[in-house]
Amino acid sequence: MIGVSARIYYPSGPVLDMGGVWTKTLHYLEQSVALWLMRGGAMPVMVPAVDADSLVKRFEVQLTQYAEALDGLLLQGGNDVAPQNYGEKPLHADWAGDSVRDRYEMALVRAFIKAGKPVFGICRGFQLLNVMQGGTLYQDIATQRPDSPAHRDAARYERHFHEIELVPGTRLAQLYPRVKRARVNSIHHQGIKRLASDFEVEARCPEDGMIEAIRRRGPGYVAAVQWHPEFQAHGSLDDTAMLNDFLAAARATREP
Repeated sequence: MIGVSARIYYPSGPVLDMGGVWTKTLHYLEQSVALWLMRGGAMPVMVPAVDADSLVKRFEVQLTQYAEALDGLLLQGGNDVAPQNYGEKPLHADWAGDSVRDRYEMALVRAFIKAGKPVFGICRGFQLLNVMQGGTLYQDIATQRPDSPAHRDAARYERHFHEIELVPGTRLAQLYPRVKRARVNSIHHQGIKRLASDFEVEARCPEDGMIEAIRRRGPGYVAAVQWHPEFQAHGSLDDTAMLNDFLAAARATREP
C-alpha cells in the first residue's frame, strides 16, 4: 500500500468559469500515477492535504498514522516549489509556487522517513526533496540557463524527450547495467541548481549537465527522478526496474 501525495487544484485561477465542482479546492490522484503503481502490484492511497481554511484542522490529521499504516510514499508532479523555501523570491508571478502543498508534502516526507518507509519523488517531488534537504532550484531553466536545450514543450507535454546519462556506480546504474544513455520525457521548466549535500546524482542531461535523478546517501530509501516514469513511450527508458526497486523496498518494511 503506497501513499501518494495529492495534487491540488485551486478554483481561484482565472482559467475557465465552469461552475459546480470547479468552484471547490480539489485534491486528486492522477490516473497515470495510480496505474503505474498498480502495474507493480501496489495499491495507491492518496493522502489528503490540510490547510488553515480546511474544515478538518491540521492537528486532527495525524500523518504519522498514514506513515505507520502505509508501506511507502510517492510524491506526484505538479505546481512549482515556492522559492521562499530555498531562500529566494519569485522572479516572475507565475513561478510563486504552491506553499500550501510544500508544507503538506514536507510534513508527509518527514513522517515516512521517521517511520523508516521508502520515499520516491517524481518531477516536482524530485525538486521538493532537494529543497527539503537544503538544496536550491532554477526558477526557470530557459531564463537562468539559456544555454540549455528546452526541458519543456507545452504543446508536446509528455511527448517531449531528451537523453540522460546514468552515473556509473550508483543504484540507478545498477538497476540498468546495460544502459549508459537513455531517452526520457521532459516536462519541467525548473530544475536543481545546488544539490543538497545529503544527495548524490544518479543521472544527468548530457547536453547541459542538469541533474535528472538523485538518491539520498546513507540508510533508508529516498530517491527521485526529474522525468515522469508513469508516462510510458516506445523507445524511452523502461521504468520497470525502477518501479520494482521502490516497491521491493516498500514490501521489505512489512517483513518482521
